[in-house]
Amino acid sequence: MARRIEVTGAGGIHLAAWEFADQPKAGERENAPGVLLLHGLMGRASHWAATARWLSERHRAVALDQRGHGRSDKPPRAAFTREAYVEDAEAAIEQLGLAPVVLIGHAMGALTAWQLAAKRPDLVCGLIICDMRASPLGAASQREWADWFASWPVPFATLADVRKWFGEDDPWVERPNPSRGEFYAEVMRESADGWRPVFEPEQMLKSRETWVYDAHWEELAQVRCPALVVRGLDGELGRAEAQEMVRVLPLGEYAEVAEAGHLVHYDRPEAWRAAVEPFLDGAFSSA
Repeated sequence: MARRIEVTGAGGIHLAAWEFADQPKAGERENAPGVLLLHGLMGRASHWAATARWLSERHRAVALDQRGHGRSDKPPRAAFTREAYVEDAEAAIEQLGLAPVVLIGHAMGALTAWQLAAKRPDLVCGLIICDMRASPLGAASQREWADWFASWPVPFATLADVRKWFGEDDPWVERPNPSRGEFYAEVMRESADGWRPVFEPEQMLKSRETWVYDAHWEELAQVRCPALVVRGLDGELGRAEAQEMVRVLPLGEYAEVAEAGHLVHYDRPEAWRAAVEPFLDGAFSSA
């Protein structure tokens, strides 16, 4: 079961967080740091449900709907800057009493996680970066994303249509991936004319443009806690860049998950757990 918690983010924005509250053995939660899970662009906290459930057996696991996502506020004039995303995560840690925290981030959420770890080392005792590049992606990437959003056949008549289009028919994807269909079905809501995303594509593009033109190696080098870089073999983060990220991180480690793409924790949940759990155990024991 997940319990909704309200967090006040940067600029007073209302954020929804979800605590997965299975009861740990006596004394274990008091001796372990909390875990804050940060989804990627277009994601939501529920995408972390499988991970958060096994984490919550022993630890306090909280997943955050970041601004513009899930059930958090999506005001049209809100700031969708890197600073705002980082400050929101910082506020969640402090308001929920999670420190010293292990941050687990996927894609955009991973960038937010390592920027926060660099900014507030006093709050963070461990970091997991899942399939996020430190190198700039450039203007062409942003144009491709804008074209991709424009290609969505919204509204979708049914959730089955959502699953089929994203899992099988999306012309921007090389091969079918049923888990991808499930991933996108989870970010749709029913409206009068069919199923539409819970986010505004314009806000997603605005969020994305705050990082795609820049390199983020400097902040990576400032992370002082133990950090694990995880990639799917078919994901967006290449092996050479991932290993360079590990080299730049003062306490970096590396793991990869076979037969997984960008959505590593969705594609191969058991293999994902096997890749990250030893690192988490180490981070928890040293906190």
